[in-house]
Amino acid sequence: MAQEPGATDPAEPGHTRPDPAKPEHTAPDPDPRPAPVELSDLAALKALAQPRRQWMLQHLTVHGPATSATLARALGLNTGATSYHLRELARYGFVEETGAAGHGRERWWRAVPGDRRFPPRSRQSPEMRLVMDELNHHAYAADLELFEQLQWDAVDEPWADAFPYSRGTIRLTLPELREFFEEYIALLNRYKRPEADTPADARTVLTRFLAFPAQAASAEAPTRDTPPDSAPGSTPDTADDGRETETS
Repeated sequence: MAQEPGATDPAEPGHTRPDPAKPEHTAPDPDPRPAPVELSDLAALKALAQPRRQWMLQHLTVHGPATSATLARALGLNTGATSYHLRELARYGFVEETGAAGHGRERWWRAVPGDRRFPPRSRQSPEMRLVMDELNHHAYAADLELFEQLQWDAVDEPWADAFPYSRGTIRLTLPELREFFEEYIALLNRYKRPEADTPADARTVLTRFLAFPAQAASAEAPTRDTPPDSAPGSTPDTADDGRETETS
């Protein structure tokens, strides 16, 4: 699992191709993709699992730098609470001060970009699993609520069709699933670009990835001669436009 609290501005990732204008001995450009960092510190995970901090981090990621007062107004909190939560997030490297000058003692905060990964379930301690379960519970619920709300709000605007959604199935080995995930992260990085290169009509798009192994076959499961989609109560895998997705 990976989490990306902040936006990055890498160039297109991939293999570096030789430039005829450069001497052959010139070293290739460094990989612009952020190196993955595993969040294994239990205290950092506990800090991140607090729902209000997740809201604040989400707001900073989507809307950019803000003051504690701005966050308080946007999220319905008091300034003292937002200041405390910002300090806790900064303590573990999730946010930082921008250094921009404000009115009086006003402090501006921004999300720190990066490719942050959570430890695999098999390497989590019992206590860490409880923290991760709480963190994921709040994150999943918030994502679903936000998706539904924004979809409803956008019904009469040009971006009303900007809510792609797909359900599908593929058969993979565990190493193949890991490779699939890394390719997804690489795809996200390929579409990122500096603010100066972003078209004026572009909008921030929230992306979420979720994959999990299906339940193991049981005696009650349909036989291989019975199409899975004909099982009682089942529906075919469909994309957001109603077409069936290719399955294997």
